[in-house]
Amino acid sequence: MNVKILTDSASDLSESYYNEYNVEMVPLTVHLDEKEFEDGKTIAPKTIYDAMRDGKTPTTSQVSPQLFKTIFTTYAKANQPLIYLAFSSGLSGTFQAAKLSENEVKEDYPEAQIHVIDTKCASLGYGLIVIQAAKMAQNGASADEIMDTIQFQTAHMEHIFTVDDLEYLYRGGRVSKTAAFVGTLLKIKPILHVEDGKLIPLEKLRGSKKVFQRMLSIMEERGTDLKNQTIGISHGDDIERAEQLATMIKEKFGVEHIVIEMVGSVIGAHSGPGTIALFFLNKTK
Repeated sequence: MNVKILTDSASDLSESYYNEYNVEMVPLTVHLDEKEFEDGKTIAPKTIYDAMRDGKTPTTSQVSPQLFKTIFTTYAKANQPLIYLAFSSGLSGTFQAAKLSENEVKEDYPEAQIHVIDTKCASLGYGLIVIQAAKMAQNGASADEIMDTIQFQTAHMEHIFTVDDLEYLYRGGRVSKTAAFVGTLLKIKPILHVEDGKLIPLEKLRGSKKVFQRMLSIMEERGTDLKNQTIGISHGDDIERAEQLATMIKEKFGVEHIVIEMVGSVIGAHSGPGTIALFFLNKTK
């Protein structure tokens, strides 16, 4: 029986990937206008971005332990191997909720082949890892083989991104109010990355024209064998700039495979419209 791959909506993959690679997805929750929505299922990211442009502040919440327990129990009863690749524990409590449920299910089903992995990744960096795991599962790889590859990739996945307005990161507690005010006033564009699963400011640039060139420079400094990788780009409702960055990457590095997706509702609720994120491996097997 092939290993089943489970992900959550913070991987920012479109439904076509779930269908093509037989991946199950569990949604995080988005709260807007006093209503709850399932990220990736009952609300479109553009709805969130339009609401934020109108001054609204959507909030988010993790997947509940009870939902994980229900899913894990189903696979335990069927004795089917399951690997849940989780949204970074440094950005959400979803991984911890899953681990709690895993332990509870294994009390009733000690032989259950349930594996929960903290990817320490987000958005399409996380999504690329899910796709890799799902491809391996479809080809009959064992759980150990998949986890070995995935743990390597999670350790070497780079997240380089910029946001259009620091105000959204301020609302999410990522920058101070003063930094957000001054940055907006001076048209400072931050470049951030993810380190050990947490969001870390990397650089600040004056003016948006320099940002993409600097992102490519960082990619050149950190990346390995870029031409033969699948590169990820995600965007906060700004497909034109995402495609512009993709063209620059193809021209500079000769990359053939680039996946472009919109940043989903949960991550977008914190990063805001206009976010552009770039994902690649700094080391390949």
